[in-house]
Amino acid sequence: MTEGSVNAAEEAALLGLAPVAPPATERYGPHPSQVVDLYGPPDGPLVAVLHGGFWREAYDRAHLSPPAAALAEAHGLRVALVEYRRVGGGGGWPGTFEDVAAALAHLAGLGEVRAVAGHSAGGHLALWAAARGLVAGTVVAVAPVADLARAHELRLSGGAVAGLLGGADRVADRLPETDPMLLPPPEEAGVRTVLLHGTEDADVPVELSRRYAAARGARLVELPGTGHYAAVTPGTAAFGRFAAELTRRA
Repeated sequence: MTEGSVNAAEEAALLGLAPVAPPATERYGPHPSQVVDLYGPPDGPLVAVLHGGFWREAYDRAHLSPPAAALAEAHGLRVALVEYRRVGGGGGWPGTFEDVAAALAHLAGLGEVRAVAGHSAGGHLALWAAARGLVAGTVVAVAPVADLARAHELRLSGGAVAGLLGGADRVADRLPETDPMLLPPPEEAGVRTVLLHGTEDADVPVELSRRYAAARGARLVELPGTGHYAAVTPGTAAFGRFAAELTRRA
């Protein structure tokens, strides 16, 4: 199978899962997207999950509700699935970043946030949050857009980075505040940082995670034969690896 066909099959498998309604939802701001869905026992270890979709309004948190529910049921976690303002819906620079910071601050009021996970664009936001000192413990970034400058060069998803940062003419000025490659390494602050990336990922090339791991000292786990979605799809071997990294304490 080609990278594209691997991705297409994995995407169909994930999006074919029925969304799972959360037992509880909390609001961290007045905007409709400033909400967090909570799965699992109230006394379980608290982990935050940030969804992807190249930061665009068209993609919301619903597609990650099945893995959030699976993590809660199988591992006893209290999973906080975070929504945030996205490009086309009041987000982008700086709103998206403000929302991630506000959501994590809100969750800290519920208890210690043991880990933050993110998929794709959400992986970028998780790495950004860790670099800004907003995360303690563990970050697990799945297929992350870990190198914004390189993603912009590659024009991933039709120029999604430019959309996030307010236009191609603003990218260079805003990268120092938004690109994990240009921010302090989370490992220096004691944050365990793990990247999981499929070698057949056609949406976010594994090259980006390789570059980040080499520059920032993070641990990269490559998933041979895997595309962009398997690691967040319950029932796959890649999802098992994701869950193991998310629940590991050392």
